[in-house]
Amino acid sequence: MSHHCHGESCEHDHEDLPEAGDQFLLYSRIDRDNVRCLNEAVPGSGKTVIKPWNERMENEKFVESDADEQLILFVPFTGSVKLRSICLRTDRGDQAPSSMKVDDVDFDAAESYTPVQTWELVEGSDDVIEYATRITKFTSVRNITLYFPENFGDDTSIIRFVGFKGEWTEIKRDPIITVYEANANPADHKIPGADNKMDHSIQ
Repeated sequence: MSHHCHGESCEHDHEDLPEAGDQFLLYSRIDRDNVRCLNEAVPGSGKTVIKPWNERMENEKFVESDADEQLILFVPFTGSVKLRSICLRTDRGDQAPSSMKVDDVDFDAAESYTPVQTWELVEGSDDVIEYATRITKFTSVRNITLYFPENFGDDTSIIRFVGFKGEWTEIKRDPIITVYEANANPADHKIPGADNKMDHSIQ
């Protein structure tokens, strides 16, 4: 089995089911175009660690820090998420981050903010490790910022996979606003039958 669970609570009965590892994975609910990473050595490499579950063990795509061992990864979702856990695969050596904090920060503010939650990360593992959240603090998440302030002793840090497990809820939009945004010309609303377009939202 290629992952373990760490945190204050680990009640994930679905993990015992065959091929159920991706059942609650939120990969398809991430706005991957707008994922941002600070202090990445290769521009755009932070996005590549947001992978489907079946690619979690591949090593070609990873993010390595640049100037020092710190990394910040900003991940927006396409709706509202009840976040149950964060899944990480890092590095077997000293380039593995040793801690992770969650807050909406940048490097200038990171040290002065009180994080929503902090995890001490597993050392020297090539497995996917699942870190449980304090669910009461992650019931309506629109985006999340992961801050990795340090590692186990190397000059740079490496992360190979980041995944999120939880429940996704669509954020409802006013259908009137949606129609006006979709139709640049107000005169379009005078077309016979146009009122029928109000019965569905644009996906």
